[in-house]
Amino acid sequence: MDFHLREILTAVGGIDHCVTEFIRVSQTVLPNRVFLKYCPELAQGGKTLAGTPVHIQLLGSDPELMAANAARVAALGAPAIDLNFGCPAKTVNRSQGGAVLLQYTERLYAITRAVRDAVPDHIPVSAKMRLGYTDKTLAVDNAQALASAGIQWLTVHARTKTEGYKPPAWWQWIAKIKQALDIPVLANGEIWTPDQAQACQQQSQSRLLMIGRGLVAKPDLGLQIRAQQQGIPYQAMKWQDYLTLCYQLAARLEHLEDKQLTDRMKQWLHYYSLQSAEMSAVFQAVRRHRSRRDFFAAMASWQPA
Repeated sequence: MDFHLREILTAVGGIDHCVTEFIRVSQTVLPNRVFLKYCPELAQGGKTLAGTPVHIQLLGSDPELMAANAARVAALGAPAIDLNFGCPAKTVNRSQGGAVLLQYTERLYAITRAVRDAVPDHIPVSAKMRLGYTDKTLAVDNAQALASAGIQWLTVHARTKTEGYKPPAWWQWIAKIKQALDIPVLANGEIWTPDQAQACQQQSQSRLLMIGRGLVAKPDLGLQIRAQQQGIPYQAMKWQDYLTLCYQLAARLEHLEDKQLTDRMKQWLHYYSLQSAEMSAVFQAVRRHRSRRDFFAAMASWQPA
């Protein structure tokens, strides 16, 4: 998620650290302004205003270039650096980035080792991977290669590239990987509710969770999960609270052109709509509007039946 969502969601709470959108490394060492664009938090100690650390994620296939860019962002004060070996996008995979590298275990090792060697010891380097490209044959081998290259922890999205984001997530495969490693393993994939978080922890044998779309759809999901695990009462956010956060995002995006602004708002409202009947109705009310005036008029006038 981007800077604006990070600020809003970490203010809600329940998040230990965030990871930026991936920064693509292809032909050069990127200038500081690129890293600051993706992670403005670097100018405030690498944390959101709520005090949540923000790790910088890099994506690329050239070990030397990845290492040089990692060294530069480390010098800018990144709290940690994460390597993306999980992105399933065709455009990324065609340029030999993301999940396509899961076919080449030695390349994974070379990239990761180069980055780890280029970054000061006190700055953690982590990686995120899927279970494989077309199948899961190399899942454990790839994880072991990344661990032996010196990462401090590994996040595993429990699907292959070809499985995309379709349910189910194969959490039991994370347990196989965890048993083969001596570093922490974070479980990721298809966590939308506290019950799914609990099932994931049981099947993956990992108490550490990385949540993406589920947290965008339900901003207090982290708090809900913690409350359930600790056995304490918690009043989940209501749809009215979701709307309040939408207006907060709109205020942050005021500088955008109308269509850019409304597209961004619809994107978030779509995720909300997956978890809330009321927000689904709000989304339906605004989805055809492109001007900010009509969009916010429709959003303000909607009332539950």
